[in-house]
Amino acid sequence: MHLRSLVVISDHSYGMPVQYVIEEWDFRDLTLKMKPPVFIPRPETEELVSLVLEDLRLMRGTDLRCLEVGCGSGAISLSLLRNIPQLRVFALDQSQTAVCLTMENANRLGLQDRLDVYHLDVIKDADAILSKCDPVDFLVSNPPYLHSQDMETLQTEILRFEDHSALDGGLDGLSVIRPILALSSKLLTQGGRVYLEVATCHPPVIQKLVEEMMPGLLYLETRCDLTNRPRFCVLQKKGEDD
Repeated sequence: MHLRSLVVISDHSYGMPVQYVIEEWDFRDLTLKMKPPVFIPRPETEELVSLVLEDLRLMRGTDLRCLEVGCGSGAISLSLLRNIPQLRVFALDQSQTAVCLTMENANRLGLQDRLDVYHLDVIKDADAILSKCDPVDFLVSNPPYLHSQDMETLQTEILRFEDHSALDGGLDGLSVIRPILALSSKLLTQGGRVYLEVATCHPPVIQKLVEEMMPGLLYLETRCDLTNRPRFCVLQKKGEDD
């Protein structure tokens, strides 16, 4: 057996996720470089990208700008860039390792010229984000949304190897989602949209939060994933007539 194969078998039997062992993984039509502890993209996030692309199909003739919060390996941003030639993306992550991996994947795919990646934390660095990013037509994010108390229920290999900050959303799972929504009301163009992947318990909570505390945003709808669970929230920045 080839030495490389022996190493892969050894690492995987030790509990390391196969994506880290083989150092790459397919996401939609892309093959991405993977590196621990950067979050491994899940199938639900492919559905999030499909949702965004479906909504943007009527805007293909115009220049578009997008912000991704929590880019990880770059899966979402790079998939959007691959499918929308007139799109420019600003992406950010609180992990420098993730920022570097996103840029590495962008360079491998030849998409680096339409991508700006920043090592910024949406919770702490809102002013810096606003200064670096132009107004955007939409914001997309698969933020950490697990309740802190649920972290211990995750598979051992996830807890051992993946970045907990990409998973743990605080006591109510909204510790990152709240500042994302606050940022959206400032950074989106009028009529701009927010696309979030969330826990199945979150859509009604987020809708109530927006209606009671964020007058600049409108909760449009909840979309379900392929297993018919409420997984995605779609919001919009209100226009002058709303």
